[in-house]
Amino acid sequence: MSATPHASSYYAASANDKVERPRLESIIETDVCIIGAGYTGLSSALHLLESGMKVVVLEAARIGWGASGRNGGQIVNSFSRDIDSIEGVVGKEQAKLFGKMAFEGGQIIRDRIAKYNIDCDLKDGGVFAAMNAKQMRHLEGQKSLWEAHGHNNHLELLDHNGIRNVVNTDLYVGGLLDKSGGHIHPLNLALGEARAVESLGGLIFEDSAVIKVDDGASPIVHTALGQVKCKYVVVAGNAYLGKLLPELQAKSMPCGTQVITTEPLSDEMAASLLPQDYCVEDCNYLLDYYRLTGDKRLVFGGGVVYGARDPANVEALIMPKLLKTFPQLKGTKVDYAWTGNFLMTLSRLPQVGRIGDNIYYSQGCSGHGVTYTHLAGKLIAEMLNGQATRFDAFAALPHYPFPGGHAMRVPFSAIGAWYYTLRDKFGI
Repeated sequence: MSATPHASSYYAASANDKVERPRLESIIETDVCIIGAGYTGLSSALHLLESGMKVVVLEAARIGWGASGRNGGQIVNSFSRDIDSIEGVVGKEQAKLFGKMAFEGGQIIRDRIAKYNIDCDLKDGGVFAAMNAKQMRHLEGQKSLWEAHGHNNHLELLDHNGIRNVVNTDLYVGGLLDKSGGHIHPLNLALGEARAVESLGGLIFEDSAVIKVDDGASPIVHTALGQVKCKYVVVAGNAYLGKLLPELQAKSMPCGTQVITTEPLSDEMAASLLPQDYCVEDCNYLLDYYRLTGDKRLVFGGGVVYGARDPANVEALIMPKLLKTFPQLKGTKVDYAWTGNFLMTLSRLPQVGRIGDNIYYSQGCSGHGVTYTHLAGKLIAEMLNGQATRFDAFAALPHYPFPGGHAMRVPFSAIGAWYYTLRDKFGI
């Protein structure tokens, strides 16, 4: 029986590693059992293995099957809500700790790529693009905020001429370049990290959905055909965890985002669109994001479907956005179109914590997960090795149910998004 395939996407088609890992069909023992082979699970596994622990990773489908293998591939610093928002919740002194962590995830990614020789088309430089004067003022404030938290010598404000030198479009009035940002082939990063896990003795089982977790002093994690007996469980399923642990559902909501990838562009066209080969995201509430791949395709994504329903025609949703940005691409063929889910919280900040004494979790990156998930794995490993300060800082963040409860979270979120989209449109 063949394994569950990855979603049909450019990333799956260009994956470096198409090896299928085995199902779990026995009873095994380990120190840590990790549920989910996305970035959070793989980062946790690597950090734990490097600290000397034994690790088993259980994946319901394939490595990187969820958001880790379908996202826009952008290395974006900080969190979905920035450090100043966190300061409003935890106070100035505690916010300094979050400020130190806000730029760590991207460095962890680069360290992993270098240490384990991961081929994932890493390129440096990311741009936040302002569509009006209000957004430009926000970027000026963001630069000051990040530099106040030690992110110095990386940021450059771009005026109208400056943004045109990095993005060949009339849409933007300016922008902010983060030289420590960048972009990668996200699925190849996950697959490379999986190979690194295995090189350190970690075990990864695919098509091994977890159906039950027995908690207690010695947890047992059950799949349809096997069991893992362990000391600790790490839950890293994010938007694809389902109903396995109901206590993690109430304060989060799966959301879908859509991505398309063009046919390969000519060298001349690719260089004219993004002359510095940076990735770009705009500053709208429902933002668009794009970049060039290693083989000079344009990856373009955007939009949110609350409740994670799959649109009937992804290309029809995204292509108008692409052509508004780059009208010179009219007539360009789209080779791949797909959707994928991320997990959103009401606060837009990650949910981190423990269930009982032995089950730990991190979820709810709210669309800002590529860097945060790599940090999360390090925090979980620190926690299990007795260094709880940074994990507990995230665990102490308050989280609340969506207004209207489970039934109304989708319409209320859609109404809120509509309101902020109008504000973006009129620059207010």
